[in-house]
Amino acid sequence: MSRYLVLFIIFTFFKTEAQTSVLMLADSLYSNGYYTKAIETYKTHQNQEDVYEKIANAYIAIGNYNEALANYKLCMDAHPDNSLLKIEHARLLFKTKDFKSASTEFKKLISIDSLNPNYHYEYGLVLEKEADSLAVLEFMNAIKLDSLHQKAIYKVAKYHLQKRQFKTVEELVDMGLQSNDFNLELISLKAQNYFWQQDYHKAILWFEKLLALGESSQFIYEKLSESYSKTYREKQAIAYGLQALKFEPNNTKNLFIQGRLYEKVKDYTAAETYYTLALKIEDIPLDKQYVQLGRVLNYQKKYKEAITVLNKALQENPRNDMAAFYLLQTKNAYYKDIDVKIKLYEKFIKEFPESVLNAVAAQQLSELKQEKFMNTD
Repeated sequence: MSRYLVLFIIFTFFKTEAQTSVLMLADSLYSNGYYTKAIETYKTHQNQEDVYEKIANAYIAIGNYNEALANYKLCMDAHPDNSLLKIEHARLLFKTKDFKSASTEFKKLISIDSLNPNYHYEYGLVLEKEADSLAVLEFMNAIKLDSLHQKAIYKVAKYHLQKRQFKTVEELVDMGLQSNDFNLELISLKAQNYFWQQDYHKAILWFEKLLALGESSQFIYEKLSESYSKTYREKQAIAYGLQALKFEPNNTKNLFIQGRLYEKVKDYTAAETYYTLALKIEDIPLDKQYVQLGRVLNYQKKYKEAITVLNKALQENPRNDMAAFYLLQTKNAYYKDIDVKIKLYEKFIKEFPESVLNAVAAQQLSELKQEKFMNTD
């Protein structure tokens, strides 16, 4: 062996060792979270084609997606047949909301391997973001290729739930739960499927299963509260309604519902509290809500306060005959002068001639006139 050949081998060995050391150092920096230093070190590697993907991943880690995309492009140019690079590139395009480019890349991947279920699923996600109705077809294709694809099953089942196609939803969800009975998304769809069919007893079972599995959300508590209310179990409905309010204490819709639940169990003080709180927050026409509060105040014989509240209801909507009628009933209970009462009833009948409550008012007016006649000396 010649002297020059020996020197070349030695030089090559040390050069290779040096590049290996660079790669090991860069990998170590990346693993320990020193992403920028890792990038700087990778860039000193002699064979850049070998580290483009690593550089791209480091850029993703620090949120520099433009540089990450640029390095993925360089890597794909160097390795044109590497499908793993192409899928990661397409996913990054999707992540950066470049849906048009992501769509193009996923279509290319599907043309290369049309039997890959995840290509169809991820292409469906892109179409979904573009509000393209063909998205569900791609999710269906994913299920055809992989009947256990949980994410695709969820997407298709959710689509059919939105269409209120309950039988199809049940079939899909049950198919998914057979392979994974702890899939929270599918359990949620099953609960909602029963809820929208008004099968509240079964809906309760599945919503409570979500809670047992550690899933907790305002939506779950709202639906449980409503389901218990629909099955005439107001105490449980109240308990779950209170849990829902912990997520959003100023949710006026839930505050009004809570007030109504307390009213049903005749806890008028609590009902008044929730109605009053909701009315302080809400900033839309509130005649119906003021009527609810006025009714609760009447139950407590707080007639003066009820009159104030029901007047507010009529200020919100002067043609609300229910508000006017409740105000009439409140004044009837509050005022003592029978002539004043008679005038109030006559005024109501005149102002709301088409109201279904007119006949009730007319009957009560007749009774008042008879009472006046009987008490006349």
